[in-house]
Amino acid sequence: MLNLLFKISDFIRIRINYIPLLDRWILSQLIPPLIFSISAFTVVSVSVGVMFDLVRKIVEFDLPLNIALNILILRLPGFVVLSFPMATLLASLLTYSKLSSNSELKALRAIGISIYRIILPSLFLALIMTGLTFIFNNNIVPYSNTKAEFVLRSSLGKSISIEKGEDIIYSRKGNIIDSENNKVSNSLTHIFYAKDYTDGFMNDVKVMDLSKHGYTQVLTAEKGLWNSSIEKWEFLNGKLIVFSEKGDSTITKFNSYMYPFSNGPIKIASIPKDANDMTLGEARKALEIYKETSNIKEIRRLKVRIQEKFTLPMACLVFSLIGSSLASIPNSKTNGTQGFGISIILILFYYILSFTFSSLGVKGSISYISASWSPVFISTIIGLMIMRQANK
Repeated sequence: MLNLLFKISDFIRIRINYIPLLDRWILSQLIPPLIFSISAFTVVSVSVGVMFDLVRKIVEFDLPLNIALNILILRLPGFVVLSFPMATLLASLLTYSKLSSNSELKALRAIGISIYRIILPSLFLALIMTGLTFIFNNNIVPYSNTKAEFVLRSSLGKSISIEKGEDIIYSRKGNIIDSENNKVSNSLTHIFYAKDYTDGFMNDVKVMDLSKHGYTQVLTAEKGLWNSSIEKWEFLNGKLIVFSEKGDSTITKFNSYMYPFSNGPIKIASIPKDANDMTLGEARKALEIYKETSNIKEIRRLKVRIQEKFTLPMACLVFSLIGSSLASIPNSKTNGTQGFGISIILILFYYILSFTFSSLGVKGSISYISASWSPVFISTIIGLMIMRQANK
């Protein structure tokens, strides 16, 4: 075992030696502040985002301390992944400000090394952070968030089910037919609503059937159960009201009623409300489900969120470019406190920009590609302009 560790150590050392000395030196300056920044931003975000809520649950709901610690650990990846871009920005600002204040950047430029070459190690490290952010955000965070929610609900004695959802709305388009089964038009035929879906039952169900020309059927039931063997819904304890265009209506009460419909509402109920709780593959499957329902707003929202799975990691590269370029401007002197302040301002600017474009994309004012990638594009242009200024 020791021989294997020594071989791995030698292999890594040999590979590191292939990295140019300049890059190794700058990376050695970048990594310590990066680790510090990740720790600092994670502690702050965890304290604000989950710790206070867990303390309240410990006091008010007698949540066991060991369960609270378990939940805190499970929630940690979600906050760590948010700290990666911010930490990349602060680390690049602090490192290059230190090199600038010590006249080390001036010395490098004096021997003919351009700012573009000096900033390159920072971008390389940011590229690694981009990959880590994507892996965390796509593979680790969805699992840990779901597990944390399960542990919390079970410890508080709440209903637990993998199949659960709230305010399920499912609409379906199809053919409108007349009394002789002739097609009249193709439009909305059904609207299915349930208050929630728990343990295999849809609760407080309402179904509006518009598929028959001249008639509107409204079904209400306490519960609905999907029968996969006959591919029908069994509704319990409800009534069926039929309205005609003439103003006539009939009401039929029932204890059990078999209704021909798809299992689409169950698919909708299985989709997490928060896209952060889905992997990229799950989000794409959810998008296909929403396309079946013709829910335009949810389709736009998921398209934007899928693209944001890529743009969030890209923020590491953008922040590294801006931070290292800004700190490399001649006669720029930034201490730790100033660097932290500048980082907060830049982070706020970027995320306000992202939120604004994201909202416009979900609303449909701009395309989902523009909504997701415009903040990255705009910030990159700003970073390149700053880098060009630093190279003068």
